[in-house]
Amino acid sequence: MAFCTKLQWRRPALVGAILLAGCGGGGGGSSGTTTPTTPPVTTPAVPGSFADVTVYSSAATGSLSAPNENAAVIASHIQLNGKQFDYTATTGHLTAVDAKTGQASVSFFYVAYTVTGTTAAKRPVTFFYNGGPGSASTYLHLGSFGPRRLVSTIPSANIPPVQLVDNQETLLATSDLVFIDAVGTGYTQAVAPNTNADFWGVDKDAASFRDFVQRYIAVNKREASPKFLYGESYGAPRTGVLANLLETAGVQIDGLVLQSAIMDYNSNCGVLDPNAISCEGYIPTYALTSAYHGRATPVPVETVRNFATGGYRTAIAAYLASKVAPPSAVLNQLSDLTGMSTLIWQQNFDMQPGYYQQNAVPGQLLGRYDARVLAPTGSALTRDGDPSLTVVNASFSSSIVTYMANELHYSAGSAYAPFIDIVNRWNFSHDGKQLPDTIPDLTAALTLNPAMKILAINGYHDLATPFHQTELDLARLGENQSIVLKYYASGHMTYLDDTARRAQQTDLINFMNSVTVSH
Repeated sequence: MAFCTKLQWRRPALVGAILLAGCGGGGGGSSGTTTPTTPPVTTPAVPGSFADVTVYSSAATGSLSAPNENAAVIASHIQLNGKQFDYTATTGHLTAVDAKTGQASVSFFYVAYTVTGTTAAKRPVTFFYNGGPGSASTYLHLGSFGPRRLVSTIPSANIPPVQLVDNQETLLATSDLVFIDAVGTGYTQAVAPNTNADFWGVDKDAASFRDFVQRYIAVNKREASPKFLYGESYGAPRTGVLANLLETAGVQIDGLVLQSAIMDYNSNCGVLDPNAISCEGYIPTYALTSAYHGRATPVPVETVRNFATGGYRTAIAAYLASKVAPPSAVLNQLSDLTGMSTLIWQQNFDMQPGYYQQNAVPGQLLGRYDARVLAPTGSALTRDGDPSLTVVNASFSSSIVTYMANELHYSAGSAYAPFIDIVNRWNFSHDGKQLPDTIPDLTAALTLNPAMKILAINGYHDLATPFHQTELDLARLGENQSIVLKYYASGHMTYLDDTARRAQQTDLINFMNSVTVSH
């Protein structure tokens, strides 16, 4: 998920209400804050199970004096294409070691799904993480490509019964999967003398993930494996920084998956004050969403892209520079594309996603993470400001703990934190800017490893990290055959849509195979 909460951001000559990106497909802030769930500590009854008695804290001052590296290691299987597919689930902690001091820094909680065999050391391994900042990897873990997933009825606004099923779209036949919780989320905690808050910033966060990945590779002897990083929402800029840090440290990363990316916060008009920068990147999403709801006539994606980068770009530049009145022809085209009147567009020429979300369909609030989902204004589904999150959030937050206890056979005596509200405490500064721009990090990583490939994944109906803005950001990397962009009729968490998830699995397998063939 993205843009969890509002933050007062102060910079010279600008005091802006910022909607900062990325719950990364899990979490809440103003959009569904979740309460940590404490499962009972149970006596291990299944071979390989682990009842962890360590007390973990998601507080800013949280600090472990004695981390452990114990884990539940469970043999399991899934039926894929009518055949049994065996794998091992490992749930527990690994201690990241600070690259500079050589001292323990973070006790990372993770779940790894691996397949043993004669070529295990060379089998691909993919590291998954959501965003936030402040989100555990619950949504990717139980919603995307792990061996088990929660049933979703997106884009329906009905809340389905909680049902965990074998995931026929799992990537486990192609790659081992490692789901990682960031510091302060899940059961991940800083190791003394560090505290959780020490890692709540762009650079310290990415460095801690680097140290975990290096530790995992070393402990599990995966040096020869093709390695992929998969980051969603804020996890995508984390991936940009992390890839550069790992390549600099001598760890070759073969592929990056950027799910619903916000690579440059400074270019996204949903981050800054209204009329601060152009909302050009949102125009195609507005048009496609309005057509989906029958408010406008459908047009080809390329047509609306060309309008956004052509007539609208020229007009909005003049408007933002000197408040030049928008041309009638541009206002008429905006009205045709969205079904909103020319008067509305004249008054909101640099239309922010929040305004569109509330006004595109009269009497209805559109989902922010998936604008296909809508609910009557003032209804229960709009209480958190995003019906597309409300319909799924509770089931994910509750199911992760019961899944770990009942199927992964890991339990703990303290609360699991699916999401912690730390956006206002996060240090977003990076590389001399108050808000991160991680395209230079990607450039540096690609310079160090020209063979690295990038797959960017977007939903057409994402009002948090719109697909066209991702395109504009990645275009700064120039023409590069190693960068592939894929799109789906879905939202921010594309995989919650059954049709999109199946198509996405195919694209991911093709992407991974294209990397491993040349590895």
